[in-house]
Amino acid sequence: YQRRVREAVVSTQSTGAHLRACVICVLDITEQCGYSLKQQCELFNNIKPLFANKPIIIALNKIDTKRPEDLSAEEKAMLEETFKKDDNHLIIPMSTFTKEGVSEVQNTACDALLAHRIEQKMSGNKVDNIVNRLHVAQPKDGTRAPHIPEAVLAKRAGIKPVEVRKLEREMELELGDDYILDLKKHYDLPNPDDKYDDIPEIWEGHNIADFVDPDILKKLEDLEKEEAMLEEAGVYASDEEDLTEEQMEIREKAGLIRKEKAVIRHKHRLNKHRNRTPVSDRVIMKKQGIKRARSLSRVDPDTAMEIDAKMQTKKSKPGRDISGLRDAKQVKEVKRLKKRSQIKMNQFGRAGEADRHISAKLPKHLFSGKRGAGKTERR
Repeated sequence: YQRRVREAVVSTQSTGAHLRACVICVLDITEQCGYSLKQQCELFNNIKPLFANKPIIIALNKIDTKRPEDLSAEEKAMLEETFKKDDNHLIIPMSTFTKEGVSEVQNTACDALLAHRIEQKMSGNKVDNIVNRLHVAQPKDGTRAPHIPEAVLAKRAGIKPVEVRKLEREMELELGDDYILDLKKHYDLPNPDDKYDDIPEIWEGHNIADFVDPDILKKLEDLEKEEAMLEEAGVYASDEEDLTEEQMEIREKAGLIRKEKAVIRHKHRLNKHRNRTPVSDRVIMKKQGIKRARSLSRVDPDTAMEIDAKMQTKKSKPGRDISGLRDAKQVKEVKRLKKRSQIKMNQFGRAGEADRHISAKLPKHLFSGKRGAGKTERR
């Protein structure tokens, strides 16, 4: 049974013989796996030739149960004999239960694999072509001393540092109401006394005197005389005098036409309300139910005064909701029938015939199944 197990382990380990990887051999020093420490070392010696020229790390597992220091002298000697230091085998204790040493094994394996791959590349023939293209700059003197700023050296020597200029905000907080903003005190001028001049000699790096002409008033007077002569010569005159007699006549006729149109438009506005057919007072009185003046003489004075007030007061038209109804009783009945007709519509969430209704956004017969050839018109 042990022989078959050993052969199975060897066959599985041989599959990684051609891989460029780092080999981690995990040993159970507590012997709880069913194999003694001697059998595990023999198994490692059998598979060791398969992992030639590969970095190998020996992980002593289950140190939470048994520490490497607790091993007997014979077991320690056997481990030293199996994993010789000459073979560059790294022995790292770990415990997968308490996670002690697991990260160290992972980091060591990664570093060993990286160093192994670099060593293989450097030993190949392709490295010569690449190394010739690389150039690593070296200092001429061979050594470069660290550069320490003078302010740091002065601080170390105990020398008082140079006072830092106060900010305007700090001065404002210190002086309070007595603070006055002075923007000219930082002007960089050759003569500091020129900072507060009304017109400084130097402004933004330019000399003001270079832009001042001493004969500017005389030149201005000559320019004004020249402009007066041009105006007298008619240089600035308008182009109206250049029009021909025919053009002047067309302009006068256009003005008369515009004036006549304005008069016609004004007369039309005045006669706008005069084109309506006149309505006699008899028709108006008949519509309003008022008797004629001749009939008013036969009525008593109180009734005549009431009719006269009725004539003066314009009767308002009835509203559209009561138009065509005889009395208040009929109006009340109409409103009751109107309210009753709204009950069924309210049951459907006040949805009327003008409201949009979508029964199904994705109809089943349009969005199911596969489309065959010639059935792409419904998309």
